[in-house]
Order: sequence, then structure tokens, then C-alpha cells
Amino acid sequence: MNNIENVKNIIKQLLETAGFRDFSVEADAEGKRISIFIHDFDVKSFLPKLIFDFERIAKLLLKKMDPTSDDNLILDVNNYRREREHLIAELAKAAARKAMLNKQEVQLPAMNAYERRIVHMELASRPDIKTESFGVGPERHIVIKPL
Repeated sequence: MNNIENVKNIIKQLLETAGFRDFSVEADAEGKRISIFIHDFDVKSFLPKLIFDFERIAKLLLKKMDPTSDDNLILDVNNYRREREHLIAELAKAAARKAMLNKQEVQLPAMNAYERRIVHMELASRPDIKTESFGVGPERHIVIKPL
């Protein structure tokens, strides 16, 4: 059994210990993304915290099992993160269209590093705009500039 399978099993045990009964835990073929689906409980109100906590645990477990492992594991619960990534990508495209249409900079709201990376990656192939991050800490945001 590889490390990602061990992490999946530990997450299953944690979910059972927490009282969840109807759930599934899956990993993608590359072992870079673990998806948890909880069916027997409404977890929407605390999904971001649940994702952050489980992802932190999973990364620590992987590091303990293999100190040379990279830190690229992404954990998702009930597709919250996948839907958020899609929403951020759509926001980035809409802001780029607005910047080009109005020939003015468009400032996006503050985002964490992972979300800012999604925006930068989504718009990197566009030769007509430039993206830059500004601010510090929780106020860090992206400005999209027409060229």
C-alpha cells in the first residue's frame, strides 16, 4: 500500500471517529488530490475549515511517511474546492474582459495564495493583459491590467 492509500485510510478512521457514517474517500490517479464526500451530514457551514484541517493533517502524515514528498496534495470535501476553483477562474476571465473593455485596471478582492495562483494561471496565456499581486497578508489581492 502506498502513502496516499495510508493517508486515505487514516482520514476514513478520523471521519468514523468523528461520527460520520455515510462517506467516501477517493484519491486521483496521480495521488495529488483526495476527495471526501460526506453524505449523512450537512457540512456546508464549516466546509472551508474542515478542508483546511484535513488537508493539514494529510500533508503532515505524508511528510512523516516520506520526508522527501512534495507539498502538492489538495484535499476537497463535497466538491467545495473544485466549485470554488471554477468560480475563481470565471471571476478572473470576467475581470479580464472588463479590463479590456474599459481599458482600465480591475482589482480583485483579497484572496489566499492558492486562489491567487488560480487567477494568475487562468490568465497567463492572455497576451493582452497582465496580472500582478499587491498587498500584504490577508489583504493581498490581484490587479488585472490591460496592455
